[in-house]
Amino acid sequence: MQNTFRQGRRQKTKTTELYEIAQNSGTEIICCDLPQTRSVSAMSCTGECYIGMDPFQIETTAEERVHLAHELGHCETGSFYSAYSPLNVRGRQECRADRWAASKLVPPLELKKALSMGITCLWELAEYFDVTEEFIEKVMRIYCEKNILHL
Repeated sequence: MQNTFRQGRRQKTKTTELYEIAQNSGTEIICCDLPQTRSVSAMSCTGECYIGMDPFQIETTAEERVHLAHELGHCETGSFYSAYSPLNVRGRQECRADRWAASKLVPPLELKKALSMGITCLWELAEYFDVTEEFIEKVMRIYCEKNILHL
């Protein structure tokens, strides 16, 4: 797997491109009832990935993008765990999925460009990248921890 953080020149990924990534990798997206989590991903014992999304719980395109990118992050990086995994293992796998999603939806150079244009409030950044405010906060933490973004 390549280091997506070093790809800097990449522009943010469109929602249709996320669905194409799933299709091209053979990841099936299934609509199902997920009132608690809104989305979930799983890998079968033969290696096929599946993403479940609850369209009745996802209210905005920003939520759809964030959930889909995060679940694709699990599939694309192989970051899965079981319900019985220790919390530190679960945390690492969630972090890997979040980093993948961040690199696709809010690439570092695009974020720096937005900040240099004066787009600095969380809600403005979320609107600019069509993601949730919570996701922008997560992206900022990820990039600061990785020394990709110096604030």
